[in-house]
Amino acid sequence: MTHQETLTVVASIQPEQMDALRNVLQTIQQNVEHNDLIPFARFPQVHFARFVIMESVIDPVGGRAIPAQLAFSSCIDTPLKTYLRSLVETAGSGLDQVFSHCQGYPSPQQRTPRSRLAYLRRHQKKTQTFYVNTVGRTVQQVQQEADLRDKIEHFLDHDLPRMSPFDAASVRRAIQNFVKQEPALAWALTPVARPGWLWQLQEKLHFAIGLLLILLLGLLFLPFVPLFIILLRWHEETAPHPRQNPNFRLSQFHRLHLAQDEDFLSQNQFTVVGFVKPGWFRLATLRVILELANFVTRHVFNNGDLGTVPLLNLHGVDTIHFANWVVIDGGRRVLFMSNYDGNLEDYMNDFINKVAWGLNIIFGHGIDYPKTQWLVKGGARDEQVYKAVLRKYQIRTQVWYAAYPQLSAINIRNNAEIRAGLFQPLTAAEEQAWLLRF
Repeated sequence: MTHQETLTVVASIQPEQMDALRNVLQTIQQNVEHNDLIPFARFPQVHFARFVIMESVIDPVGGRAIPAQLAFSSCIDTPLKTYLRSLVETAGSGLDQVFSHCQGYPSPQQRTPRSRLAYLRRHQKKTQTFYVNTVGRTVQQVQQEADLRDKIEHFLDHDLPRMSPFDAASVRRAIQNFVKQEPALAWALTPVARPGWLWQLQEKLHFAIGLLLILLLGLLFLPFVPLFIILLRWHEETAPHPRQNPNFRLSQFHRLHLAQDEDFLSQNQFTVVGFVKPGWFRLATLRVILELANFVTRHVFNNGDLGTVPLLNLHGVDTIHFANWVVIDGGRRVLFMSNYDGNLEDYMNDFINKVAWGLNIIFGHGIDYPKTQWLVKGGARDEQVYKAVLRKYQIRTQVWYAAYPQLSAINIRNNAEIRAGLFQPLTAAEEQAWLLRF
């Protein structure tokens, strides 16, 4: 079974090359699908991709200067090695024009597919947590099922013959006959391929071994829980509140500067980079939480709904396509990248109202995050401060590509249900419900 992976490459930018790099990225963004440098539409594995410039900053803890860096990230269908190979071969000159502005990139005489690949591999960063809306749903499947829905809707609007009686079963049979007679839809005659037995076995083993490891480590950690709670509450109580920083809010100019890249499509991108609160306790706790979150998103929240737990009456978020967290700069900062539906205000409200506890568990370890209580309470519930801090640490995404920019996550799921119900046996009530999907 094809599943999804993520690639994140981070490289330091040569200070004198910043303006030239911005110009190259602007050229790519002007025609992100079919530009002459990195034409993302020619890579059928890519769901989303982006280039982001992280400006040079001073670490508020210790005063160390962190140089400007370029991050390149892609959410793709496996295998990763195929994607990397196609990048360095198909878009080699484009990669040269982008990464030649970064430190350590091969000189013109040394640039070959192999040297480019080695550079990307050398600067690849591990993703600590990777969320996929629906594991196994490929770019091809998303695009084909959208086309299936469009063609059936056109048939219903223009070509559906008069019927008597005009009932759901008759309409569905007419749709089935239309699909059977349409050569371009021959693929829809068979259901989506089920995961292969080897992949299923690997996932079951990963879940079982991971769960066993979590339980064993949890038992070993149990005697230290009182100490952890004491340290946690001390860190929460002594952490400065963002309101103590007079600059915790962005100016109107900077908010408009960020907003100029948003709301052109039904989907949006969001990139945040922020500092981890000082001390080993915060970093160690965050790393453990990110590993646990990655395990949970891989095995539990992997079918279109992040954070829904029926037993606890928790309702999750269904508007996110992909999201990933990457620890960078030796553990001092975390880079978060999300691809979601709707506008940022609704996106933030969705999380605050439904999974504020999840925000607190992860983002609560970041500098300027609103104060949490017992790790899960407070925090994002301080809505205005949370939103202001999120905007403060948001950075512009210079290049952003989406393979299906007009489809929301709900659209994609609905299209998948249309295909799934096209030829499988349905009751009369199920046929009625299926037709309502158009």
